[in-house]
Amino acid sequence: MAITPLMPVYPRCGVRPVRGEGCHLIGEDGTRYLDMAAGIAVNALGHGHPHLVKAIAEQAATLMHVSNLYGSPQGEALAERIVANSFADTVFFTNSGTEAVECAIKTARRFHFAEGNPQRHTIITFENAFHGRTMGAISATNQSKMRDGFEPLLPGFAYAPFNDLAAALALIDDETAGFMVETIQGEGGVSVATPEFIQGLRRVCDEHGLLLILDEVQCGYGRTGKMWAYEHYGIEPDIMPIAKGIGGGFPLGACLATERAAKGMVIGTHGSTYGGNPLAMAAGQAVLDVMLEDGFLAQVEAMGERLRGGLEQLIPNHDHVFEGVRGRGLMLGLKLKAGVEPRDFVAHARDNHQLLLVAAGGNVVRILPPLVIDERHVVECLDKLATAARVYVPAADD
Repeated sequence: MAITPLMPVYPRCGVRPVRGEGCHLIGEDGTRYLDMAAGIAVNALGHGHPHLVKAIAEQAATLMHVSNLYGSPQGEALAERIVANSFADTVFFTNSGTEAVECAIKTARRFHFAEGNPQRHTIITFENAFHGRTMGAISATNQSKMRDGFEPLLPGFAYAPFNDLAAALALIDDETAGFMVETIQGEGGVSVATPEFIQGLRRVCDEHGLLLILDEVQCGYGRTGKMWAYEHYGIEPDIMPIAKGIGGGFPLGACLATERAAKGMVIGTHGSTYGGNPLAMAAGQAVLDVMLEDGFLAQVEAMGERLRGGLEQLIPNHDHVFEGVRGRGLMLGLKLKAGVEPRDFVAHARDNHQLLLVAAGGNVVRILPPLVIDERHVVECLDKLATAARVYVPAADD
């Protein structure tokens, strides 16, 4: 059989969206779906948000790309705004989350090089992590499904169990540069870092001159009800890759850093052809316009609590499928009972009940709606989930 024109690395389902309206997607055949996946936490403002659409259209008609050989009033403006609303002093714009992670890794290693300690290059990461698909990003995880067939991987990484501070500290040696951890693991199963864990990593970094990289590609940008997930912990990172919601659907990511952490990132140390192009910056500005409106994040928090409360009430009535709920804000995970396969349940909800969810590790189904959902969408989601669970029959083992 001949290979498909689209390289067959995704098990694509039968849903073929051609249009989006707010929190719904419309398929090629006219079927309407409630989108509780949001492009895997990307479509923060839903589909077709008028302010975002207008900003992109106007910028596309003005100037889309010039490269980073020239001054960037658009990039400077968005960077200044992100700096003003985060821990960071400086921003490097990328096209994706995995590129932001690559920049974070380079920034951390270059910091120690600039400090006169080039031997401090090892970054301690955590089991079940997902940092992207580049060679650097897959080297930063111990998941064999990401790594198999791509060896030799990059040296300079060590792995500890997530939420195990003692195990992480035991890995520190003279070559340690710092830690990189998702504040909330997404693909790994919507596992929330404990305060003791995150605060402990921050304390140890301060004590040993190490850098704390928080990967908030999925959990940042309003997803948890605060602008950044680290705000729930009362600490700040040194470096933070972000993406997904930052462009509201337009490919955009960024690596944020303090002035100290970025001391080694000077002219010639990093670059990007497309990163920070004017069209991406217009999208980023439009998303930020909406997210920084009074009451926006409070509404995300309120809808997250409403959805979580509804899920907790729903679970006992369908305990043959669901075991519990986890997560924060509008980054929620339904833990499934043993024997219920996440991809199978996601397919069942999608194909039979027009509800779009996302599978994750740890036998979890992710619920990652647009951040603009309201009470109607929460009710629709809960109704569809209840109906799907009531008639669900686990797939028979082969």
